[in-house]
Amino acid sequence: MEKNEKITDFGKEYFKWQVPEYDKHARPKIWYIIASALAVVLLLFSIISGNFLFAIIIIISALVIVLHDGKEPEKVDFVIYSEGIMIGKRFYDYDEIKNFSVIFKSSRDIKNLYFEFNGIVKPRLSIPLENMNLLQIREILLKYLKEDLERTDRPVSEGLARLFKL
Repeated sequence: MEKNEKITDFGKEYFKWQVPEYDKHARPKIWYIIASALAVVLLLFSIISGNFLFAIIIIISALVIVLHDGKEPEKVDFVIYSEGIMIGKRFYDYDEIKNFSVIFKSSRDIKNLYFEFNGIVKPRLSIPLENMNLLQIREILLKYLKEDLERTDRPVSEGLARLFKL
């Protein structure tokens, strides 16, 4: 949880803390009722239109949500090294990362670190900062990456995921 000076295969370890593997949303009973009704409507539409692949996608999506909802997210280590960042067992070299941004909005309980990757294949990485010192983390990351100063709020996709509890 604090600044380290440990040397590893990935360079000097600056910061290390644990983050949840994914965001778990508290879903009320009405959410499941609406989601089930929507899934049934989409299934009927896909069968009437003869689009059986869409029906299979709806069924698989529903199964994934139900199975995924029954378990708690595991905590994984997030580490900032002098050579890159590591989340869980996956290491990202700074060359793979386009930029970073820090969003802090205490009124809305937002304190996140975002990493944008080079290319369009890898999604944005959102890391909760929890009790970490964001100024020290920002200072270290500025040595290796550009900061995206235009990002002043959480991404729209993340806001929609929270709104719809996905």
